Amino acid sequence: MAGGRMRIICGPTAAGKSTIALDLAETFGAAILSADSRAIYCGFDVGTAKPTREECARVTHYGIDVAEPDERFSAARWAAEADEWIESAGEIDKKPVVVGGTGLYIKALVEPLFSAPELDAARRGELERELESMSVAELKRWCNALDPARAHLGRTQLVRAIETAILAGERISELHSLHNAKREGNEPGASAAYLVVDPGARLSARIEERVDRMLANGWLPEVEGLAKRIPPDAPAWKASGYSVMRDHVEGNLDLSSAKERVIIETRQYAKRQRTWLRHQLPPAAVTHVNPEDSRARAVAREWWERAE
Repeated sequence: MAGGRMRIICGPTAAGKSTIALDLAETFGAAILSADSRAIYCGFDVGTAKPTREECARVTHYGIDVAEPDERFSAARWAAEADEWIESAGEIDKKPVVVGGTGLYIKALVEPLFSAPELDAARRGELERELESMSVAELKRWCNALDPARAHLGRTQLVRAIETAILAGERISELHSLHNAKREGNEPGASAAYLVVDPGARLSARIEERVDRMLANGWLPEVEGLAKRIPPDAPAWKASGYSVMRDHVEGNLDLSSAKERVIIETRQYAKRQRTWLRHQLPPAAVTHVNPEDSRARAVAREWWERAE
């Protein structure tokens, strides 16, 4: 990117990325590009902690409400649109800063993904329904037979590997290897500067506090309205906590149990995000900041200026 490295603010969910990003955007005249696979869906607002109207009035945001709830939205599509958002920011004399915790989106932006084969939508839907009933252990056994190099991964990646092997007759692991062999020897992410926001041990409590805040801000009425018009198999329901809260509003789960499940799921998601960030980002390009530290603002601003 001309004029310095791409600035990327990332970290686990509920870490405090948005607060730091807003301060930097206002200080340095920037526009925020949301790298959050949950915030892309229209109508799913409270439970995804989307920026408020007031925040959007203060700072230009891209990547919010760009897809309908029943749309599939790939990382490759997000990266392609992000390129356009970066251009749009430049046209209004704003510096872009990417903010979010969806690792695959960030990777797709700084390190283009391999071209995955197109899968027949009808056959894929039928296969997905069959795979949904299987445990992770069963999926691992399937994947071990079809694409062994992917058999250690989580449910979503296992399903994708099985679908690709069965419907396209190709192994994702081999497609990745071919893609990497064709890439030039540049260090992944070398063109980016990363600010990793993480409050450490306080994250668990922050997650609980945010769930309470979402409930106080009308999450349940929002879910009730969505449940009346959005099919239960729409991709948007995969946003953290939404399917659990739908179970509650439909009378299948009491609120206390639903809240506890959301907190547990969110903590597990944050753990996966931390693992990804630890292993995927080039250490030399990373600056860490604890948002609860008294020097957090100064550290963030120094990071911004170094990326020029």
